[in-house]
Amino acid sequence: MAGLPLHDRADFDDAGRGFMAKLSPALIRAADGRVVWDNDAYDFLSGDCPATAHPSLWRQAQLCAKQGLFEVTDGIYQVRGLDLSNMTLVEGHRGVVVIDPLISTECAAAALRLYRDHRGERPVTGLIYTHSHVDHFGGARGVTDGADIPIIAPAHFMEHAVSENVFAGTAMNRRALYMYGQLLPRTPDGHLGCGLGMGTSSGTVSLIPPNLAITHTGQEETVDGVRIVFQLTPDTEAPAEMNFLFPDHRALCMAENATHNLHNALTLRGALVRDTRFWARYLDEAITLFADRADVAFASHHWPTWGRDGIVTFLSRQRDLYAYLHDQTLRMVNLGLTSTEIAEAMQVPPALEQAWHTHGYYGSVSHNVKAIYQRYLGWFDGNPAHLWEHPPAQQAKRYVECLGGGFAVRALAERYVGEGDLRFAATLLNHAVFADESDSEARALLARVYTRLGHGAENATWRNFYLTGAAELTGRPSAGMTDTTAPDMLAALTAEEVFDSLSIRVNGPKAWNERFAIDWHLTDLDEHHRTTMSNGALIHRRTPPDGRADLTLRLTKQRLLGLLGGEGVDAIDHDGDIALLRRLMALLEEPRPDFTIVTP
Repeated sequence: MAGLPLHDRADFDDAGRGFMAKLSPALIRAADGRVVWDNDAYDFLSGDCPATAHPSLWRQAQLCAKQGLFEVTDGIYQVRGLDLSNMTLVEGHRGVVVIDPLISTECAAAALRLYRDHRGERPVTGLIYTHSHVDHFGGARGVTDGADIPIIAPAHFMEHAVSENVFAGTAMNRRALYMYGQLLPRTPDGHLGCGLGMGTSSGTVSLIPPNLAITHTGQEETVDGVRIVFQLTPDTEAPAEMNFLFPDHRALCMAENATHNLHNALTLRGALVRDTRFWARYLDEAITLFADRADVAFASHHWPTWGRDGIVTFLSRQRDLYAYLHDQTLRMVNLGLTSTEIAEAMQVPPALEQAWHTHGYYGSVSHNVKAIYQRYLGWFDGNPAHLWEHPPAQQAKRYVECLGGGFAVRALAERYVGEGDLRFAATLLNHAVFADESDSEARALLARVYTRLGHGAENATWRNFYLTGAAELTGRPSAGMTDTTAPDMLAALTAEEVFDSLSIRVNGPKAWNERFAIDWHLTDLDEHHRTTMSNGALIHRRTPPDGRADLTLRLTKQRLLGLLGGEGVDAIDHDGDIALLRRLMALLEEPRPDFTIVTP
């Protein structure tokens, strides 16, 4: 906290500027009565920072917890604090254009209702997805059914929106449970948000496919009389993303490319590694393209920045931050340092360190450095000792044996805790737990260490991981993930993606000796596909070659999705041996959504 402008209230002024009304109570329920969002649970943030929180993170949480309808500029409004992201509304000639309709349909509907209560019953005349993450499209059906309105998204939006949430979706969602701290109590010693917002809603995820793609920078579209100039920014915060200017409003939307924190080059839940080099370049391009044409810049998270000088300063510091981390990581890579060594050595320039919005409330310098290293060099650090290490449990048993057994490891860990070295105490105790998961004393001590590490973390996602890990060690429940494989998401899969998702569920060893080919005629799409089981791999071909398959199926894509969801194989029009389809289904494994993370 040294050097930070502790008495500067500019962010609080900006976060409250244009306030019109709150949702009261800030409690949103699903149709079955289940609570999917409760922002009132964070009312305790009005108090002073306790010993169980980092003061900088407490301040960020206070800012993110501000909820309600806000006027950004004449004709542009935001609803903030009703989900992880913001929903922005731009008034047109007949109605309103919605930008980023949150995660859940229930939250999106509540946000639209709040807007209409204060601005009138304007119809939704357009929808814009800034990028391909679920908190920017999941609530679409809460504001519109998509009929006869333009739905705008960056090029390749559907490909990335669907693949990220389906292919590795189970593992990502499990880790997201830790990252976002969904199960932690909303208390001063528990959940303080996630730095980017307060948390993720748990309602109904939807997806209405876009019907207008932004394919190049400079593309201009008019929706309900509202002019919009786009900047395409692929491979920044998302693989498909875009910024855009409303020239008649002099308002710039920065999507999630510039928010009031250091973002992630690689999220703790897992994702494709983002390109910080491109990220910095697109921020610089945004300054060149738009700074002289904007009086306010707003984003899909946090609060706006007003005034040309403020916008340029804000975007320049964000640009410099990502460029510096990229360039200095590679400088040290070429000096022979490994990812962990670079992460430990990296120092952010003082001018950036003294700006609140460059702090790692959501992303972190440490993990971004490791992500940049991974993007260029992969996981291997070049040390042959790390080429063929034992898996965690087997390695832990050997470490614990070498250290004299579980009792000795716990004693050493206690010593390091007493010396304030919680990081190494966690390493020792992690070995003790993985060597013997029934060691209740090691589990309890590790839970205490994780709790202390969490309470001292400035980064909200680190705090959530530490505290959720402590909860798992002490036996508290770990269910309750947001389901991103909702019907709209599955329906958006292309046939190729459906067969890809099928392939990754095949239990390879069980399928080693299977040899058969199935042709799939998707009658509604008039597409022909062949899957061939070969050496444990399910090989897919679009438009099969000549030659007869062992089984030919004629079905719709919806029926194919039903098969993957567990529907029976009866009554499918076919030629050949239908038993082969049952054999294929028997080779598929169901993903495990509740796998352990901090225990073996």
